[in-house]
This record gives sequence, structure tokens and C-alpha cells, in this order.
Amino acid sequence: MENLKKQLIYSKEVMDAIAANRPIVALESTIISHGMPYPQNKETALAVEKIVREHGAVPATVAIIEGEIKIGLTEEEIDFLATADDVIKVSRRDLPFVVSQKKNGGTTVASSMILAELAGIQVFVTGGIGGVHREAQITMDISADLEELANTSVAVVTSGPKSILDLGLTLEYLETKGIPVLGFQTDDFPAFFARKSGYKVDARMNSAADTAKLLFTKWHTLQMDGSVLINNPVPTEFALEESFIESIIEKALSEAKKENINGKAVTPFLLKRVKEYTEGKSLVAAIELVKDNARVGAQVAYELQHLKNCTLELV
Repeated sequence: MENLKKQLIYSKEVMDAIAANRPIVALESTIISHGMPYPQNKETALAVEKIVREHGAVPATVAIIEGEIKIGLTEEEIDFLATADDVIKVSRRDLPFVVSQKKNGGTTVASSMILAELAGIQVFVTGGIGGVHREAQITMDISADLEELANTSVAVVTSGPKSILDLGLTLEYLETKGIPVLGFQTDDFPAFFARKSGYKVDARMNSAADTAKLLFTKWHTLQMDGSVLINNPVPTEFALEESFIESIIEKALSEAKKENINGKAVTPFLLKRVKEYTEGKSLVAAIELVKDNARVGAQVAYELQHLKNCTLELV
């Protein structure tokens, strides 16, 4: 990993933040390259960065451009990712290929976490994480995000796993790997488009300061590796009802089986169908939840950096 660390290219804004011990929030780039259509993808990326800045932190969108690992992007680079048709969706397994062959890559939760940790960034914001897929006992389809959460010491602010997943099995996996599942001002485990899933979180955090204190205790006091999952429900005014979204997902899953769609093609197919059947409401919800997650992530990063700076002053 030390050799990979040397390959990181920081934006000036991020470099200045590191030098000044300012809080930094990592952001993924598959939301730009694969998660949303143009121009919503670019608009959302820029809006999310603006929200992070407004709440006292510095945004560091992570991506790979012509084999170069970028920690922090210019607006021109964001526009490139939003419009180019040769951007690869990069998870852990794809990093060696994309970097060595000088390809373009949008980083997923897993690869963004890897690169954020290498860059010394401990708070990462996304929309929804991957998890255990429905019928995983047959397909063995489990997202690499979960293994990364178990091994990488970067907190993830999310609105829960994507609704198309098996949330019960995803929670079981998270428990097995010892990943704290927190609710930010909620007791309920959110399900991306919906504020509730029928499951509960491990613990409720009522403020960014309390959340940061937990992160500091885990990583610095107890010296425990691994992530913490900070679940922030989609804002109420944009949330979809759990029963409504579930009926749509079941319909879309049935269509996927009939059309013999499997493997990596399943998720984009399902999300496309969900967008169609909700008449675009799911896309609006996805945009608004990632914006709100940026607000929470920036606040947590600010409080965590304060704790770290206080520790440095005592040394």
C-alpha cells in the first residue's frame, strides 16, 4: 500500500487542508460516472462539495483519471466524469487494472474507502452502501463494500444499504464483522429511499460531536481497526414509503428474472426500473439524501478533527 500511497495526487484545496489540520470529507465518484444521468450527476457533485464547505470541512472527491489517483477534483474533472463514456466502475478488484492501464475510473464505496484511508481521510460520504443481495444464498452476490467496512478505518455516512438488497442479511453480515451500525438522530435502520426498514440500529447518535467522540474512541483510544456505519435517513419530505418501494422492487426483480439479467447487470437494471416506476421520485430522493449526508459528514469530520487537534496540542 505504501507504493500506492505515493501515487496519490491531491488537489491544492485538499493539500492546504492537510497542512493546516483542517477537516476533510472524502466523496465517491461513481455517483457522478454511473449513479445519475447528466446533468444531475454534475450538479449534485458540485452541490455536495459546496455543502461540505459550508459546514466547515474540505471536500475530496476521489476518482481515477488516466490512471492517476485523484484526491480532490477540479470542476473540469467532475464534468469529464459526468460526460465521458469510457469511465470504469472501480471497486477493490479493479484498482490494479485501471491504474496500471491508465484508464478512467469512478470509485465505489469500497475503493473510495481504500484511497481515503491512504490519504489520511477518516470520514467518507456516500448515498447508499452495497450489501447482501436478495437470494444471495443462491447467487453468492455480496458487495465488496461489506468487507471493506470490516477492514478499513474510515467512517461511512450513508442513508443505509440500497433498498434492492436483503437488509436483514446485510445487518447480520455487519454484525459478524463487528461493524458498529449507528443511527444519526434515529433508532431505525434506514433503507435508502425509505426512512425505515423494519430493523433497528445498534446505537443512536444525537449529535455530530457524540458521533465524533465514538470514532475517536474506537480508532485512537481503543486502537480498533475497521469502519463505523453512520446511517442518516433520507429527509422526510423526499422519502418514499417502505411498502411502496418494496412493491416496486419485487416487480422489478421479477422482470429481471424473466429477462435473465444477472451478475453486475442486476443493480443498474433494478435502479432504472425503480426510477421509471416512481416517475423520477427515486432520483430526487437519491439526490437529496446524498446532499444531507454531506451535511452530516462535514459536521462529524469537523468535530473529529477538533478532537485530534486537541490531542496534538497536548503532545
